[in-house]
Amino acid sequence: MPSDLSQPYIPLSVPDLSGNEAAYLAECVATNWVSTAGPFVEKFEKSVADYVGAPHAVATASGTAALHVALLVAGVQPDDEVLVSTLSFIAPANAIRYVNAHPVFVDADERDWQMDVGLAIDFLTQDCEQKGGALFNKATGRKIGAIMPVHILGSAVNMGPLIEVARRFDIPVIEDATEGLGAKYDGKPLGTVGDIGCFSFNGNKLVTCGGGGMFVTAKRDWAKAAAHLTTQAKSESIESVHDQIGFNYRLTNIQAALGCAQMERIDDFIAARRSLANQYREFCETVEGLRFMPEAPSVDGVNWLSTIQCASSWRELKAELERSNIETRPLWQPLHMSPAHMGAPILRGEMAEKIQKSALCLPSSPGIKGDEKDQIFSALRVFFA
Repeated sequence: MPSDLSQPYIPLSVPDLSGNEAAYLAECVATNWVSTAGPFVEKFEKSVADYVGAPHAVATASGTAALHVALLVAGVQPDDEVLVSTLSFIAPANAIRYVNAHPVFVDADERDWQMDVGLAIDFLTQDCEQKGGALFNKATGRKIGAIMPVHILGSAVNMGPLIEVARRFDIPVIEDATEGLGAKYDGKPLGTVGDIGCFSFNGNKLVTCGGGGMFVTAKRDWAKAAAHLTTQAKSESIESVHDQIGFNYRLTNIQAALGCAQMERIDDFIAARRSLANQYREFCETVEGLRFMPEAPSVDGVNWLSTIQCASSWRELKAELERSNIETRPLWQPLHMSPAHMGAPILRGEMAEKIQKSALCLPSSPGIKGDEKDQIFSALRVFFA
């Protein structure tokens, strides 16, 4: 059935660029600082670092680039294994393969939809053994190189127990916080709970540069190494001497200018998404068979994408909302089911599959209007009636 064109189109998540974005972009053009050099890059790095309380930040071309560099800097070696959430966008798993390591997918927890930390801990303590100061998977014989919890949808993984076991076995923790800038776990900003945090500034994220990412850490030598790798590992600038294989992973001054303007209003963006999420949550409480995404009491999330779970498949609901000109999105195919990563080890996986089959992301733009909310709620009522 075609969409009702008499109703306005409501996108899933669009940025609010009504602040200083245009002025900062004009400054880039007027000064000719449009590439990877320019004052806004360093300013943006400092802005993000200060906001999350990280001593060091390195801007990157994408969130995936930040994850890739994080794995290298943390010392993950070819043929190592890295524990990673299976209910996630594919980027962290791809980054693990970029360094020729192996993802070990961890199922989701029904209580918060994040990585099932209990499963991960059971694997590390029962299915692995220590040899020569490192931890090895008994079944594969491969070393555990890192743990990469993915904080999805603006919420957070239960980091406390995970950090405790990681410290016990001296395993680095790389937080994929690409969807969680501004969220907190036990009062601590995501990205600073583990050893390295990685953020994304894609067009639909809470703060956008149109693209781009950020690597943050408290370890000065790791930040220095990340900055070196992201600039083609250039060790002598005049003669362009490169001391190792590096990457063209730097953010442009134009993108950073957008990011600086966005960071000036990040608290407003978070407040708007939280307010919308609360309205969705209250609506779900009035409809049988509808549930808003759960969140642990220890988490102060930012509701990047407000997500609901229905008793049946998301497909019928998505089709109904499309007829009302409302854009929605299902969650990602669990990564252990992806053809790109077929055969990778998986710690269960049934819960991730169950959640993915029934969950749907609703429009979550910070500038969503009252009549657009009414349109969404009306369409939901029609479907569930």
